[in-house]
Amino acid sequence: MTDKQSLSFENTEIAFRHASNKDLNRAFWLFKIINVNFLVKIGPPITNFAVNIGLPIKGIIKATIFKHFCGGETIRECEDTVKSLERGGVGIILDYSVEGEEDELVFDETRDEIIRTIKRAAKDRAIPITVFKVTGVGRFGLLEKLDARVTLTDAEQQEWQRVQDRVLAICQKAYAAAVPVMIDAEETWIQDTIDMLAHDMMRRFNEKQCIVYNTYQLYRHDKLHSLMDDNEAAVKEKFILGAKLVRGAYMEKERKRAEERGYPSPIQATKEDSDKDYDLALDYCTDNITSIAFVAGTHNEDSCKLLTELLAKKDIERKAPHVYFSQLLGMSDNLSFNLADAGYNVAKYVPYGPIRAVLPYLFRRAQENTAIAGQMSRELGLIVREKQRRKL
Repeated sequence: MTDKQSLSFENTEIAFRHASNKDLNRAFWLFKIINVNFLVKIGPPITNFAVNIGLPIKGIIKATIFKHFCGGETIRECEDTVKSLERGGVGIILDYSVEGEEDELVFDETRDEIIRTIKRAAKDRAIPITVFKVTGVGRFGLLEKLDARVTLTDAEQQEWQRVQDRVLAICQKAYAAAVPVMIDAEETWIQDTIDMLAHDMMRRFNEKQCIVYNTYQLYRHDKLHSLMDDNEAAVKEKFILGAKLVRGAYMEKERKRAEERGYPSPIQATKEDSDKDYDLALDYCTDNITSIAFVAGTHNEDSCKLLTELLAKKDIERKAPHVYFSQLLGMSDNLSFNLADAGYNVAKYVPYGPIRAVLPYLFRRAQENTAIAGQMSRELGLIVREKQRRKL
């Protein structure tokens, strides 16, 4: 195990210990392609067209981008990924990544699948946390109406009740199994409704331990204050606040919508502002470690390093149950595995689901990566260094 003084995010031997030479070669060419913005832009429509007309490209997708960023199409297919990450001391967050559906039967099936991830996690310490999106169990347009305070029809009221019942069923199962569940953040124009649901679940289930987490996107200029206000409410109402801290995933879409509709952008003016609020949120959460359980979902090395320093400065154990680092499968292994090797709680998001249903997630990953300055070059550089180290 790495001690504090020698923790280094440059240690590629630890970062890629779980990866075979074949895995490294696949990752190298995949990130090379993602690094070409033009291909990332034209790839989604071409791929969707090919899948929709029945061209046999699912096998190619599954063997390349799907294999790198996803655990499989089912929980069973994720087992090899679970074991591989566990050998490196990294936990797993099973993420059923089906989104954008409209059918009530699909929403029920998604609720049942999320409950299956909770049952799977209850049997295995290697899966410390689970996750779901409210749009996985409810219609986006309905949430949009609720956020806009539009009066619902009788049918929509019944539909909304079904959404709430699905969320409650998931959280009840998580509580009964003592398996924490995170509720992902989404677009600002449905987020107030998601926040309301998450806070209601925390009041019900977070009295003695943190079962339900809400997500705070710190690229929004209002979310640091929301975090502080929510903690004050949690202390007053005597429940533990669960907070997953991320920078955010919908920046371009948010800015475009704000410009088109003529309202102020909810997104921070600069990346530096996002970074500042994210790091202030880490400081705030570690200051309030008894009332806040938090997951630092970040691929930013400076923020990860800062959190390790804050834990040491404030005499918080590396394995404190209220603190987790988290990254996405297939990215930033230099952070995940080196942090785990140094004794910190780390868990990777492991998305899974039918290839066709998971395509929106995969396209978003690729597009986000090209939008992060230097991220792909960083990933490529680490892979090249590890390939060279193995040759020597």
